[in-house]
Amino acid sequence: MKYAVFASLLMAAPSSLPMAAQAPVAAKAATASAKTNWTPSKTSWGDPDLQGQWPATANIPMQRPTNLGERAELTDAELAQRESQAKKQAAEDGEEVAKGGEVTINPPSYWVERGKPVRQASLVVDPPNGRIPPLTPEGKAAVQAQRGGLGPGSHFPDKVDSPEDFDIYSRCITRGMVSSMLPTLYNFGNEIIQAPGYVVIRNEMIHETRVIPLDGRPHVGKGIRTYMGDSRGHWDGNTLVVETTNLKAQPGAGGGLFSDAAVLTERFTRTSPNDLSYDLTVNDLKTWTKPWSLHMPYKQDPKYKLYEYACHEGNYMMLDALSGARDLEKKGLSTKVDR
Repeated sequence: MKYAVFASLLMAAPSSLPMAAQAPVAAKAATASAKTNWTPSKTSWGDPDLQGQWPATANIPMQRPTNLGERAELTDAELAQRESQAKKQAAEDGEEVAKGGEVTINPPSYWVERGKPVRQASLVVDPPNGRIPPLTPEGKAAVQAQRGGLGPGSHFPDKVDSPEDFDIYSRCITRGMVSSMLPTLYNFGNEIIQAPGYVVIRNEMIHETRVIPLDGRPHVGKGIRTYMGDSRGHWDGNTLVVETTNLKAQPGAGGGLFSDAAVLTERFTRTSPNDLSYDLTVNDLKTWTKPWSLHMPYKQDPKYKLYEYACHEGNYMMLDALSGARDLEKKGLSTKVDR
């Protein structure tokens, strides 16, 4: 969908520890969420069957509100408050449909798929306070060095002198790892497909596809780095473990850029016919002061369909903004964005 450039960015990023050090962190995040006596069915070749449509529809903030401290779940009253806010927003969306709504550069609010509030207090589950660790001095310097010392591009930049003033999401390049697996404003779809020796993960927004080999082959050479990285998988019982390296230096939800030492470890565990536990550990000690982990619960939706997401870097919004700014320059007017 070409209007994807207006959606707000939710990205996560990795960090750097040896695999032996990161495994306990990933296991810790997964244990609480994946405990079950249920055994998934097998594919015809004997692997646990994770296949299906798993849209990221749970409405969970990335980081935990500080007033909750180390409490990982909402109380009944707190959950009821979030549900009340969700109903109020849905009513406002419906009212906008009825009245036609104010015309802005943004899509109408009724386009937004709000998701359902759940008891989980934050996507981040480790550290125990549900907050992403601070950046290292090296990590802060890498962020600030973007755009000649101006920092990374923005979803709504304050100037439009170059395409790089927009973030890579606005430019329809990618949501990157691991944002492609997490909720955004709409088009939440995630599809898992399996074949002997491979798992394929399709993300609806900005049409990403990862083909993950399970045959034990090594990662590609360190000189090759991409936005989605290089993923390798293996089975740990009924859990699919995916390690991703070779990530480009791209902005992440933790406010940092992936370094050359970044490692992402994902764990996919089907815990019932309709539930999939997704746990990610982010390891990059060049960027963040310590590893951090998140948990996302997916619900199976057999009726969900992935359609073409026709966003591209030449999107009308970006071209119109750049040409409009150049027209203002010719007239001697300010090109500073007026919000």
